[in-house]
Amino acid sequence: MTSKERAKWRSEANSLSPIFQIGKNGLNDAAIASIDDALTARELIKVKVLIKVSPVSPKEAAEELCSATGAECVGVVGGVIILYRYSKELHDREKKKAANIRKAERDARHNAEARRKSHGQQNRNFRRDV
Repeated sequence: MTSKERAKWRSEANSLSPIFQIGKNGLNDAAIASIDDALTARELIKVKVLIKVSPVSPKEAAEELCSATGAECVGVVGGVIILYRYSKELHDREKKKAANIRKAERDARHNAEARRKSHGQQNRNFRRDV
């Protein structure tokens, strides 16, 4: 990850809230699995390490999470870890959504043109008794 990419992800993560906490139990398999699922669904997440009660430091936790999930550590600030992992599923869903929107817009334009044409024919056939 380049420094420009890291800066971009750090700025996007600025508005996020941490969605996981690492406390007195440290990192267990269930926490790693749920963080892995969250990375698949969101790509960019924040994890909070409760410094006073956690047996691992935030940097150690970040290294362990990165190796276990295949994510990249964008940064560790205080007790907050920012993780990023590209999600092909998420991008495929967004592409399908964009394609559906384009198709709906195309269909709406086609229907509007058809209504205009049929409306014009009705006006030509309309006779006024003057």
